[in-house]
Amino acid sequence: MRKLLSGLLLITSLTYSDEVAKELFKSKCSICHQTMRPSDISTLIAPPIMGVMKHVKMEYSNKDDAIAFMVDYILSPSREKAVCLPHSIERFGVMPSQKANVTQEELTKIANYLYDNFPKRGLKGRQ
Repeated sequence: MRKLLSGLLLITSLTYSDEVAKELFKSKCSICHQTMRPSDISTLIAPPIMGVMKHVKMEYSNKDDAIAFMVDYILSPSREKAVCLPHSIERFGVMPSQKANVTQEELTKIANYLYDNFPKRGLKGRQ
């Protein structure tokens, strides 16, 4: 019985944590980064997060390394650190630092959520 309760608490806390991170993403990141590629890409002001995460995972296959990179890059971005394609930087520029907008703790939650959920497995093209 105790193991069952522990398992349920773990699932509940993971679900809660994921929802908190999802809401943090919505409030802190989605003003620029969409979760899905729109049909009219001329409206984009930053790359969709599915594409960003594809490139992060190509560069950092280890989750801990990817999280560390994302937190560092979002707080102190530079052209040299960027993992996106050069044409993305030409189009969107280097991401502005988010030091004034998000804490390192919030970023860690957001980065974990993004790593676990984007890009969606089994989907090709638009999500």
